[in-house]
Amino acid sequence: MDVADLLRAALLGILQGLTEFLPVSSTGHLLIVQRFIGYDDPGGVFTVMIQLGSILAVMWLYRQRIWDVVTGLPTKPEARRFALMLFFAFLPAACVGLIANSYIRNELYLRLDLIAIALILGGFAMLAIEKWPPKVEVKDAAETPIWRAIGVGVFQTLALIPGVSRSGATIFGGLTLGLDRRAAAEFSFFLAMPTMMGAFVMDFIAVKDHITSERAAEIAVGFVFAFISAWLVVKPFLNFVTKVGFGPFAWYRIVAGAVILGVLALGWL
Repeated sequence: MDVADLLRAALLGILQGLTEFLPVSSTGHLLIVQRFIGYDDPGGVFTVMIQLGSILAVMWLYRQRIWDVVTGLPTKPEARRFALMLFFAFLPAACVGLIANSYIRNELYLRLDLIAIALILGGFAMLAIEKWPPKVEVKDAAETPIWRAIGVGVFQTLALIPGVSRSGATIFGGLTLGLDRRAAAEFSFFLAMPTMMGAFVMDFIAVKDHITSERAAEIAVGFVFAFISAWLVVKPFLNFVTKVGFGPFAWYRIVAGAVILGVLALGWL
């Protein structure tokens, strides 16, 4: 096994974990960095498998909430309401994803210019909602009304476009629909669990035949680093956006998108 391949796998795992739950587009970052460092990922198998590390990290962090909901389903109305809220929020992206998955992966994932434009537009959208925030109606993500949850789910469908960012779209949707900063970010984490797990299962079925013993070490390294970096970033991110807001992430998106467009114009990617 080439040490350089393992180092690239570790780098991509860290990148996946750090960006998955930040509103900056993990998919966009992975596609661009893979191209930049010359990492070949036939069938997208590496990307699919390390995503599971990020999913498990956030599930571990919220393991008590998950346990309370699962064990409370037979007897507790609040547990059933929480599960129903996430189910309805999950449906829009699940339906659109099932229909458009092939087009998205085979066409949109190849468009680095589209990723750059999506980063820039998403950054300006975040700056706008920070400057003109809607009235706050919800301060606890678990108490989000069903209709608002569905609305956030509709916003999540935008994240099927690479560069938009799943967390960015859902956080923006939450803010637009009256959730405060912390509630919007935490709702995004809750919604990530069924959404990312569903996407992982669908993608795994598509790439399972490409998983070989030769790639196992790279996948293992990427998975571990994705888990650790996601585990480290989620709670500090919540505290940061509660105090500071999403402005720094918006400006990062705009600058990153502009740099990508510049690099593409120069023919370096």
